[in-house]
Amino acid sequence: MRIKPLLMALVLAITVLLVACTAPAEPSSQAWVEVSCDDFYNNNHISQMLEVQAGEAFTVKLCSNPTTGFNWLEDAQISNPAVIEQENYEFVGPETEPPPPGTPGQSVWTFKALKEGSSTIYLKYSRPWEGGEKQEWTCTVEVVVK
Repeated sequence: MRIKPLLMALVLAITVLLVACTAPAEPSSQAWVEVSCDDFYNNNHISQMLEVQAGEAFTVKLCSNPTTGFNWLEDAQISNPAVIEQENYEFVGPETEPPPPGTPGQSVWTFKALKEGSSTIYLKYSRPWEGGEKQEWTCTVEVVVK
């Protein structure tokens, strides 16, 4: 009968040791804006605000489904390139392999805040060919750099 309490105490001690030895997750300090497909279905033209520190990198993640023929322009329009600059663009597909046909992913832009000030990022989702729909979805991000 004493084995059960002893076993429970041993399990508890091991659990406490394992939890104590686990490093805490690093909090993500990177700022971001993320807009889902549902958000765009409800409102084709979305505006967001973002405040970042000078020298900080930040991302904009927007729903994207190239299988529809629509694409976000890779190069963002930036109103004040002295304040922020685009560092990268990539399309991140769905996590399931293989993705079901028509499954959306995300277009992800990485920017860097260069100095204090404000700037606007303007992104457009269009069918790029001649006669294709233009600016079906848009996203405007007002960025304030402190």
